[in-house]
Amino acid sequence: MNKIGEGITPQSQEKRDLLVLLERAQSRSGYLSQELIAELAESLGLSISEVYGVASFYSFLSIKPQGRNVIRICKSIPCYLKDAQTIIEGVRKEIGIKPGETTPDGRFSFELTNCIGACDRAPAMMVNNDVHVDLTPKKISQILKVYK
Repeated sequence: MNKIGEGITPQSQEKRDLLVLLERAQSRSGYLSQELIAELAESLGLSISEVYGVASFYSFLSIKPQGRNVIRICKSIPCYLKDAQTIIEGVRKEIGIKPGETTPDGRFSFELTNCIGACDRAPAMMVNNDVHVDLTPKKISQILKVYK
């Protein structure tokens, strides 16, 4: 009979923890730099490409510097069907940048993501870790004023 954890070496456990370690590193430095990815790869005994692959796969991880406030708009089917494109356009007009960009003053980064877990209240967006639901173009301006 197998025991849970039997046969797991410290290195394989560290591989399992890679996502957690990447999240922690990003929370400290704001993004995952090439240097940070290389250091993490070396410390875990992984190749840089393995760590980079995970870091670049997940939409909530960033391999480029981000603004102080990261706006993520859900582009999943429920939000799309509830006119997420209008919300995307409203944010673009409000902050003056397109998805994938950061404002020149570093105040906002604007990203599209597949799901933020608020499908029942679509369209939705996150600003940092705050979820905003049942969005309308009018609400966007009010919401973004709070974030300095």
